[in-house]
Amino acid sequence: MFCALLSAPQVHTFRGPHWCEYCANFMWGLIAQGVRCSDCGLNVHKQCSKHVPNDCQPDLKRIKKVYCCDLTTLVKAHNTQRPMVVDICIREIEARGLKSEGIYRVSGFTEHIEDVKMAFDRDGEKADISANIYPDINIITGALKLYFRDLPIPVITYDTYSKFIEAAKISNADERLEAVHEVLMLLPPAHYETLRYLMIHLKKVTMNEKDNLMNAENLGIVFGPTLMRPPEDSTLTTLHDMRYQKQIVQILIENEDVLF
Repeated sequence: MFCALLSAPQVHTFRGPHWCEYCANFMWGLIAQGVRCSDCGLNVHKQCSKHVPNDCQPDLKRIKKVYCCDLTTLVKAHNTQRPMVVDICIREIEARGLKSEGIYRVSGFTEHIEDVKMAFDRDGEKADISANIYPDINIITGALKLYFRDLPIPVITYDTYSKFIEAAKISNADERLEAVHEVLMLLPPAHYETLRYLMIHLKKVTMNEKDNLMNAENLGIVFGPTLMRPPEDSTLTTLHDMRYQKQIVQILIENEDVLF
């Protein structure tokens, strides 16, 4: 994702002679000669940045952490369909936590969740989150929820947020489902795939409701504000939209086989 060049241009000062990697012409001046992509390291004139496609391949060496990193950038850098932290956490939860009472609702110790976060940021896919290190599965569920909360652009993106909320307000169930499906198609590929994978997992959680006491509505309450946030930082909007956020996630879980 060309976040530095196209979304939020960052002027860069280059030391020594530098040539634009788009037009191959010299960058004049002593300071602020051009801009650099924070993902792949491409260096271009400020004017040339407007013509560079928004599909660069991020350089893994430039990805300093897993948490708080743009979802699409992380996926492209690792050349995966979904963020590996999502895959690793879900595998661990499904291996030993599906029957755990209050799964996702019960919180693990904050400091241990932070430890998991640091392990992923430091070790990537080699992070050890096994029962030997973290016997409490609520630490792993907490780390997964924290990953989603820390995303600079939520899984359900700011661009699609209002469309999902409007879809949730439709009274007719069939029309509501169709509207939700249409908005899903607007999500970027990495966001769509991450959401799809998570909903398949959460459906498995609900299939163990007899033991874990977590149905789709309960999970909607937990994951609504975790997966979607209004574009404007408004407490009033957030409070007003909470029931619709819950409803959207509930619909996604209950209808994952149809919607995805």
